[in-house]
Amino acid sequence: MTHILGPLLIVLVIALIRGSRGRTTRPSPAKAPPVRRAPVSFDAAAYGLAPLETLDPRRAGPPSPVRVRKESQALADAAWGGDWRSAAAHIEAAGNDWDEHWSRFELLRAVAHEDDAWLTAWREADPGNCDAAALEADMLVHRAWTIRGRGYADEVPAENMAKFRALLPAAIEAAQRASLLAPQNPAPWVVMVTAARGARYKPDRFQPLWDGLMASAPHHYEGHWQGMQYWCAKWYGSNKQMMAFAERAMDNAPAGSPLAGIYLHALNELEERRAALPSGAGAKKRLTAVIDALATVPADDDRLPVLRHLLAYHLGKAGMYEAALEQFRLIGPWCGAQVWSKDGEPTEVFHAARATAVEKSKAKPLPPHK
Repeated sequence: MTHILGPLLIVLVIALIRGSRGRTTRPSPAKAPPVRRAPVSFDAAAYGLAPLETLDPRRAGPPSPVRVRKESQALADAAWGGDWRSAAAHIEAAGNDWDEHWSRFELLRAVAHEDDAWLTAWREADPGNCDAAALEADMLVHRAWTIRGRGYADEVPAENMAKFRALLPAAIEAAQRASLLAPQNPAPWVVMVTAARGARYKPDRFQPLWDGLMASAPHHYEGHWQGMQYWCAKWYGSNKQMMAFAERAMDNAPAGSPLAGIYLHALNELEERRAALPSGAGAKKRLTAVIDALATVPADDDRLPVLRHLLAYHLGKAGMYEAALEQFRLIGPWCGAQVWSKDGEPTEVFHAARATAVEKSKAKPLPPHK
């Protein structure tokens, strides 16, 4: 079977993840804020920013290197051709770098979403492989969310909701069996933590799943994103519990980890619910700590661009315009992050936010290059 992966892979991964992250409660009505436009005279380049005409709203950061895209396509083609061993070797090569392991896990998920015959063959040939078993469980979770759809709960047909409710416990059971195959592998626990919300696990049932994940990978980024979702007010926690969770994740993260970004995502959850954002000296100190933490994250970490967009946005909301301006310089021409599209055309909103940062920080034009 021949497939074209490349851009399709990215679309599939995003669609699957968004499908499992759909809102189940409606935010309270609010008037859309007036769209602010940058002055026509604003010369972004004079302040070390990407010129307006170079802004790219198609993505939040630079595309993956051609080499990486070709390797992903080759891996997918091999799997679709029946070679599951290449997929097994690919994820095994991540070793104990569990964030990298999960990134490769998501790649295999996207490949299996297109055609999973190779995964079935892998499971049959090597039933003791934890990654294959966890991936099979993960596919059940995403199949459940595909059936449910991204609508609100009262918009989902009863038949679809019944199938959704039945698949998630089955996925958790499959992930529990997978966890026994390699206790040090966090992938099954991430699958369980992800499925727990839709499976209506109350905190007393969720906590053992979280403890299992923390025992194997205490700084797992995706696991913490899913944990933050569990503790937000639209699921089984509250704004206060969610923020406390995000702050703990950030405070316990080692240098080089992007976990400070969980705090930024938590701020977005507050905005979605029309809740007040943290303010005052403590809030600014926390955002300064996020700046410092993200400065230690490797530049090629593909989570970093989106986090820089969120950071620039929330620095602006907090009135920390000089710090926001520095983030805009680091972001470059990429303006396709969702945070800029919620209030209008992303290029326009992004450019206006940069102009505001320059104006409010009273920045001076940089000396011209000689």
